[in-house]
This record gives sequence, structure tokens and C-alpha cells, in this order.
Amino acid sequence: MASDETSAVASAPAPRAGLVASTRTALHETKASLRSVFGNPGLRRVQLALAGSMIGDWAYATAVTVWAYGVGGASAVGIWAAIRLALMSVTAPFASTWADRAPRKAVMVLCDIGRATLVAAAAACLFLDTPAAPIFVLATLTSLLGTPFRCAQRALMPTLADSPEELTASNGSSSTIESLSFFVGPALGALLIGATSVSVVFCLNAVTFVWSMAMVLGIRVPHPTSGPDEEAGVDTGGGDDAGGGDDGDDAPRESFLSEVSGGFRCIWADKDLVVVTWLVAMQTIVAGASTVFLVVMAVEVLDTGAHGVGYLESALGVGAVLGGFLAISRASRQRLAQDLTTGVLLWSVPLVLVTLWPSPVTVFAAVALLGLANPLVDVNLDTIVQRISPDAVLGRVFGALESCLIATMALGAFAMPFLLDLWSLRTALAVVGLGVALAVVPFIARMRRLDARLTAPFGADLLAAVPMFAPLPRSVVEGLAGQLVRLAVPAGSVVLRQGEESDRFFVIESGLVEVTQDGVVLRREGPGDFFGEIGLLRDVPRTATITALEDTVLHALGRDDFLAALTGEREAFLAADDIVSRRLTV
Repeated sequence: MASDETSAVASAPAPRAGLVASTRTALHETKASLRSVFGNPGLRRVQLALAGSMIGDWAYATAVTVWAYGVGGASAVGIWAAIRLALMSVTAPFASTWADRAPRKAVMVLCDIGRATLVAAAAACLFLDTPAAPIFVLATLTSLLGTPFRCAQRALMPTLADSPEELTASNGSSSTIESLSFFVGPALGALLIGATSVSVVFCLNAVTFVWSMAMVLGIRVPHPTSGPDEEAGVDTGGGDDAGGGDDGDDAPRESFLSEVSGGFRCIWADKDLVVVTWLVAMQTIVAGASTVFLVVMAVEVLDTGAHGVGYLESALGVGAVLGGFLAISRASRQRLAQDLTTGVLLWSVPLVLVTLWPSPVTVFAAVALLGLANPLVDVNLDTIVQRISPDAVLGRVFGALESCLIATMALGAFAMPFLLDLWSLRTALAVVGLGVALAVVPFIARMRRLDARLTAPFGADLLAAVPMFAPLPRSVVEGLAGQLVRLAVPAGSVVLRQGEESDRFFVIESGLVEVTQDGVVLRREGPGDFFGEIGLLRDVPRTATITALEDTVLHALGRDDFLAALTGEREAFLAADDIVSRRLTV
């Protein structure tokens, strides 16, 4: 008996030690991810732009709400919010098309200019004491311009990130900035309104948009392609970025409706994207319903009156900040789909907790868990979409998602009052929580398979080390790696002969080959080397014979995939052309 007790005592610290070790690991990974993000000049500027403009946005939103309440009471606030959300949902697919037609950096700059101008005009209306209608219109237009900005920013991220882990960490940083802005912005707005006036807060927001524009202008997009800026002779200060741009005057043009619906069609064509959209729609239904049930929780459970919702929103914000760091710390694990699913479930299960044990403690705990879950959903949603959507329609895919998710949020806000009229708060929360959980559970296995799909193919690092592929975005390289065909070639075998048709490009994984031309040995190539690019790029028969000197493993890429990747990126094409020129002069 004594030995059992001794054993139990000796083993007791182990869980504590494991927890400490896990916490240290998470903090270390968070620090490394943040260092990576803010060590990348482009990503750093995007984060600083977001920080400035979003703090200003929340201060502005507080000021508009205070002003609208003074003009027409709660009904004016509610009507304006409903109209604004409805317009954002309807216009998102149209606005996001801009993020794919024009260089994304330019879209962000122009949106900042437009928003700064609109907010300054609204401030002028306040100074001049104009009727309320123009100010409502200007405030709504400012919100609508936020959609193309965010779609362009989210679509630009993969081009700026150097790895999938850095992309996830960058999205996590953005989510954390949003959460912090939710605290700082309203507090700053309230302080300025108390000390000065609503118009001063409007002017502050205009300044934050100028700050955002200055940050974006300094971004150096590392993978230039030809686009509208270049054709029009416009320089945005860093080269044309991926996405957006004409393929030439002879390229077939999409119809307007086809172009606008491109994001929806892309989602519908990929069943994984359909499932992801469905899951996040479930989360946004709860988010919309929360605008109603948080107030009821404050009144019925906290017994603080309606103003107690501020305490709950603070708990939501604290959870969101912690969730942002959690999402960043998990960036290197690359379990994006499973983490997203966990986040959606955490928007449902805590509601059941309140149903079973309604008390201030469980309410605050549940709301904090909702906040913690939010970055797990947002960060992983963005990263998944960025990883599996074609770059040419990426802005429109985000626009389509924005449209769907705003609509489902409005649905949740609309439905919750009816549920509360039918049942008590506890029953209504149980219906929402269990309903969302039941809608998520059937897709857990599919989301695990999606994580396997998101794992970089084996040949990705091999291709990324090839100089002509180095300038390509990581997502493009991973797409090419998925098309590679692995070939095992015995020693003494001829891989290709001089004069044959040029149909594939080869990279050597292991082994050794000899390159000969007209019987003369030109060179030998080993692991990491490549051949076959001359015939493909010059559209000529094979210029040399390649023979395996020992057992060799090759990865072959088809002609069409090879040419599409290089001709779509000017820097990559120039690197390939330089390699061909040097080899032909030998």
C-alpha cells in the first residue's frame, strides 16, 4: 500500500510538468511565428496598415452609433445597421471582382483613399450641420469600400508569405489585431466623444486610412506579373502583384455575370470549399444570434440590465485575443481544417453549458470560449481558402464567402428574437447550440481528409529549390508538385534522346545522370539538378541525350503545367530564360 502511495506521489508532478512544457512550447512557437511575420517586410506593413485602420474603424463605428442614436434613437441605429449589412452582403461579390481584375496592392490603396475622402466628407457635414441623410449615406459607402480592401488584402497574403506556416501565422496576427482593435477602438472613440465631439472621431478615422495607405504603398510585392498597372503605365511603387490583370488584348473576356459569379462557382466546384463554407456559416448564425442573446443574458442571468452586455463583450474580446495567440502558436502544426472545426464547435457547445447551469460564472465562461473560438475559425478559414483556391479568382472567392457569411449572420440576428418569443433563454440557447453541433459533426472526418490535402506534396521542396521556380508563390509550387510523376530509372537507361519531342521537364531526387550532345559529354547532374527545360521553352526537339549512370529517381512535370507556371510569372520566366541561354552557350 505504501509503495502505491509513493508511486502516486512521485508521478503527481508529471501532468503539471507536461502542462508547463506544453505552455512553453506554445509560447515559443507563438514567438517564432510572430518573429517570422514581422520579419517579413510585406506582411509587417499589412499588419501595421490593419492595426491603424481597424482601430480607427471601431472608433468611427462607435461615433456613428452615438450620433445615430442622438438623431433617431435605437430604431435609427437598428435600421441603419440592417441596411448596411444587407448592402454589404449583396455588393460583396461585385466589389470583390475588383480585387481580381486589378493589382491587389492598387485596390487597397484606392480603397483607403476613397474611405478617407468619404469619412472626411462626413466630418464636414457634421461641422456644417447638414441633414442626417448625407451622413448615413457616407457612412454606408465607407463600409461598402471595406469589402474590396479586405478581399484584396486576404488575396495578397499568399504572395507575401514565404511558407504555409508563415501564411497561417500572418492570418493569426491579423485576427489578433482585429480583437485588440475591438478593445482599443471603441474605448478611444468614447473618450474622444466625451472630451471633444463626434466630428473629431470622424477626422481621426480619416487619418488612420491615410496611415493604412502609407503602409500599403511601401509593400514590395516579390512576384511581379504583367497587369493593368503596367499596361496603363501606372507605377504603384512596388511592381504589379499577383492576381488581377489582363492576359492580353487577344484573351477571351468573361461576361460580367460570369466574372461576378466566379467566386461562387469556384466554391461550388470544390466540395471541400463547400463544406468549409457550410461550417463557417453555422458559426456566423450563432454570431448573429449573439447580438440578441448577449443582451438577454445580461438582463436575465447577470441581472445587470442591458448595459451589462458591455461586460460580456469585454469577456468576448479577452477570449478573442487569447484565441488569436492560440491560432498563431498552432500555425506550424498545419491542422487547419481540424482547428476550424473545433472553433465552430466552440461556438455551439458553450451555449449548452449555459442551458444546463445558468449562472454568471457559466455565462462569462461561455462567452470567453466564444471569443477564443473566433480566431480559430477566421484564421484557418482564410488560410484554407488561400491554399486551395486558384489565385486568379481568390479575391472573388473571399467576396462570395463574405456575401454568404454576412447573410447567415443576419439570419441569426433575425431568428433569435423569434426563438426567445417561443421559448425561454435556456431552451433557445439549447436549440441553437445543439443545432449547430449536429450540423458540424457529420463533416469531422472530411475535415481530417482536407488537412491531408493541405499537406504540401513531397516534391514541393524539390521544385522550390530549382532557380526558375524560386520566384513563384509557394501555393503555385505546391500545385505543380501535385502534378509531378515519380520515375525510377535503372543505371544505364536512356532517359531521353537528342532529337526526340520535348514533352516533359525533369528534376533529380537521387542518383546521377550524364548529359551528352552529339556524343560529347557536357556535364553530369545529381540530386536537385534538372533538365528538359530547353526544348520546352524554345519549342524545339531535345538538344541532348540524358543517360542514368546509376539507379536514379526523377520527378517529371508535363509540358503544359511547366509552361503555364513560368509564362504566368515574369520573374520566373526570366530566370528560366537565363538558365537556357547559359546552357546553350556551353
